Amino acid sequence: MSQDFKQAALDYHEFPRPGKISVELSTSAETSRDLSLAYSPGVAEPVREIAKDPEAAYRYTAKGNLVAVISNGSAILGLGDLGPLASKPVMEGKSLLFKRFANIDSIDIEVDAESPQAFIDTVARIAETFGGINLEDIKAPECFEIERALIERCNIPVFHDDQHGTAIVTAAGMINALELAGKKLEEAQIVCLGAGAAASACMKLLINMGAKVENIFMLDRKGVIHSGREDLTPEKAAFATETDKRTLEDAITGADVFVGLSGPDLLSPENLLKMADNPIVFACANPDPEIKPEVARETRSDVIMATGRSDYPNQVNNVLGFPFIFRGALDVRASAINEEMKAAAVRALADLAKQPVTQEVLDAYGMDSLEFGREYILPKATDSRLLGAISYAVAKAAVDTGVARLPMPANYPL
Repeated sequence: MSQDFKQAALDYHEFPRPGKISVELSTSAETSRDLSLAYSPGVAEPVREIAKDPEAAYRYTAKGNLVAVISNGSAILGLGDLGPLASKPVMEGKSLLFKRFANIDSIDIEVDAESPQAFIDTVARIAETFGGINLEDIKAPECFEIERALIERCNIPVFHDDQHGTAIVTAAGMINALELAGKKLEEAQIVCLGAGAAASACMKLLINMGAKVENIFMLDRKGVIHSGREDLTPEKAAFATETDKRTLEDAITGADVFVGLSGPDLLSPENLLKMADNPIVFACANPDPEIKPEVARETRSDVIMATGRSDYPNQVNNVLGFPFIFRGALDVRASAINEEMKAAAVRALADLAKQPVTQEVLDAYGMDSLEFGREYILPKATDSRLLGAISYAVAKAAVDTGVARLPMPANYPL
């Protein structure tokens, strides 16, 4: 990152006023009567209605379109555990994206908690304020316990985007890449380098979409996660296979897919050469991928490549998912975001990449043409059709699986 860009980032966050979000009024507050209705004595009427029926909060307050973005700052981007306050620019950024892409009001909350249980208790006690909760930048393995407990304790959607947002976008791109490679998810041999929150969620979702657990080889810092190891967390143990493979070199031989959620330059050209024909490489470490796309293409002309970066084709970008997933969940007042809703989002995202690209997208990226293929397996973030396609799919899945408390909105698809 150049010095000029670093300064531009600091200026962006400082000017014209500090931060990236603000609160705006949604109704008139100009006259004496307005103020009497907004606060005392008029405010007593919705108070009484909500006391009689808690669901009335969705009618008389902003709850139904309000998402909290909550972190403890224990795993901020690729920067590590820098504490709650240091995570605030990231959480504000997430709130900005909710508003920009799905018109969802969002507020960031940074929690200084001495333990996972203290974090859980804090969030659970304030959950009624919101229509949904987006957990962010919480390290593994605590993030698994935190999300699991909050889903049990809250009757609103709780979604750890680092896990499931990454998984949904990865799975959508993977389905399309496999189709282009002439392969099936059910038969693909998959190597996953990394065993943290995002890696576990990605592999779980791929299994839910049809991949076979016996065809997945996950690696952590000690090598292949196999059934003979006795040092595995429950999350890692779910991917322990009966195999004599122990290293990346062993696992990568003949593999159809490499998913990297680890660190820079960990997939060598030599190992890429060991993969099957038309290898699929999702090198998602940020900012430096497990193998640079230019190196991968010099090594294998048949590679289908994706990264987490915006300056290369096929960006695995969570903004393709979370704003629209929450939009669909909020609009049918879902009590959770379940596996069927995630799978519906995957299919909608994958299908959209196959549709003709609109002029607005071409203009935004300075392109004359773009179509489904090896350089375009995922939609671009500026594609306005994402809102309608994904929110509809998620809302319908919520209704179909019984977690929606409202029918499909009359104005759907958006």
